[in-house]
Amino acid sequence: MGRAECLGTVADGNLVSALTPRSYLSPRADTPPPLDGNLESGAWAKAPWTSDFVDISTTVTPRFRTRAKMLWDDTGFYIAAEMEEPHVWATLTERDSVIFHDNDFEVFLDPDGDGHRYVELEMNALNTVWDLLLVRPYRAGGPPVDGFDLKGLRTHVTVRGTLNDFKDKDQGWTAEIMIPWAALQQVAGVACPPKEGDQWRINFSRVQWQVDEAGKKRPNVPEDNWVWSPQEVIDMHRPERWGVVQFGGELRPYPGAEEYQVLAKAWETPEALPPGVRRFTVNDYFELHLGEFRIDRDLRTWRAKG
Repeated sequence: MGRAECLGTVADGNLVSALTPRSYLSPRADTPPPLDGNLESGAWAKAPWTSDFVDISTTVTPRFRTRAKMLWDDTGFYIAAEMEEPHVWATLTERDSVIFHDNDFEVFLDPDGDGHRYVELEMNALNTVWDLLLVRPYRAGGPPVDGFDLKGLRTHVTVRGTLNDFKDKDQGWTAEIMIPWAALQQVAGVACPPKEGDQWRINFSRVQWQVDEAGKKRPNVPEDNWVWSPQEVIDMHRPERWGVVQFGGELRPYPGAEEYQVLAKAWETPEALPPGVRRFTVNDYFELHLGEFRIDRDLRTWRAKG
């Protein structure tokens, strides 16, 4: 089956100087995981853990460990996360609340890898979820579609300790997610369910606030953001920097993963294009090209054919 995860390398001396996004080889589940909080046995035993999450934009080691694993079958995509937390805390109970106002776990998924029409899912330790669709990244105008629902979504939370009780010390909490392929078919832009060997862009984020013994956020203390594949900036809505999940087969590099990062940086600083990047403009529309890889005014990415 090959390696379960590729951490990436730095390609020095050329245009491609950004870290290669992390990638994960997801095994096919023999039986569906029951979503019962047991992440080490049964169906989940087949799935390796990702590397530990890192800070979103710095080299500072996160205060608490976070890791994830993935499985898939003919019905859907399964994700599990394990989060160390000495005092598990959550307050939001209404679906489609802005969940990152609590400590949370987040999934970002772009099946066709074009940076548009991607799915975001957030959940807290009360198993309250917020699912939405981004037409395009916020810095290209968005907008978010709050009315989007992942129909048939199943989630489960196990708290290893006592929720919202600061008198004792907890181990943490786990999140489990099952996204039916049917819920993604209208936005995927590629085969859904995926075929063996297909690759999708994905990333995970964990938002962690500092909370006092009364369950109140400490004033003037920003949240921590910990991610699986580094974003380099405090912004999850840069899908060109997300990781890659491959559905079975022999793990291979994702075409254009590094080139798209170079193009996205050139998009932000058009007055100083790096060598090899060309700009083509028609009225108020423009594209940037790096070899066969493209990015346009709206941050849509694609690979030229032929």
